[in-house]
Amino acid sequence: MTQETKEKRLKIEGEDFTKELFGNFDENIKIIEKEFDIDIASRDGVIRIIGNEPNITLAKKCMLKLKDILDNEGKLTKHNVRYAIKLIYEGQEHKVKNLLDDTICITASGKSLKPKTLGQKRYIDAVRSNDVVFGIGPAGTGKTYLAVAMAIKAFKNNEVDRIILTRPAVEAGEKLGFLPGDLQDKVDPYLRPLYDALFDILGAESFLKQRERGLIEIAPLAYMRGRTLDSAFVILDEAQNTTKEQMKMFLTRLGFGSKAIITGDVTQIDLPRGKKSGLKQVSKILNNIDGIEFIYLNKSDVVRHKLVQNIIEAYEKHEKK
Repeated sequence: MTQETKEKRLKIEGEDFTKELFGNFDENIKIIEKEFDIDIASRDGVIRIIGNEPNITLAKKCMLKLKDILDNEGKLTKHNVRYAIKLIYEGQEHKVKNLLDDTICITASGKSLKPKTLGQKRYIDAVRSNDVVFGIGPAGTGKTYLAVAMAIKAFKNNEVDRIILTRPAVEAGEKLGFLPGDLQDKVDPYLRPLYDALFDILGAESFLKQRERGLIEIAPLAYMRGRTLDSAFVILDEAQNTTKEQMKMFLTRLGFGSKAIITGDVTQIDLPRGKKSGLKQVSKILNNIDGIEFIYLNKSDVVRHKLVQNIIEAYEKHEKK
């Protein structure tokens, strides 16, 4: 039997909320209407919700959570809307507050940087309470960006003396010898995502100043061999492209007062045929050691274009077949 269609009204103070809720060309409200199978209209500051009663109740919860986000962030995005809907369906809407209350740092542009998903929140909490954290998940889940943010926060709080960021110089089918320039010119393209994150969070001028003083170092993984890294926040990015030997070498570089984050996506391994990924192996070796935690992010933690989630899901289904 079809449930009876009803209409409920919701009045939330503030013109800005209604404007942000609907979004450009009503893009936000269309998402809410589609997900909850309702119709929404607004007039004179009153929002009318038309549909069956259970869906109206869910939609009202969603809008109230979006009001909390707007009050805290100053704006709403399509990601905010979709993630609020996901939490409503999972009965975890109370956890929205956990995300809003957790500011990692302030970026160079003055923006408060916070985890955007519960997976990202677990990741950040793991970094706070462990010396070694593995952040494993697909592209767009914020693994590298959040790792850099935590490193900068620790550096500014004088918890470490320097930041070291490294990557294996392995990318899809290319070799360093084919690239123009000296060694630094050759490796810079591989390290560009780390530069981008540092520029965004720290600011170009501050980054260059700290780098000239040797307090921020960005280098290929091969440069880590034979070193002991004391009082440093070390990030190994794209760790799926490390070999078993390279992963062991990196992890044994850590000195006193240091922390390490290792990030990677085991579905995007670019190692030559026959070489096994050190990242895939390490979880079987180190999963029961205190002070080391593995955080697995998934497609629901993707904070890029919505299509990225769909692409990841499509590949997962294809690989299962």
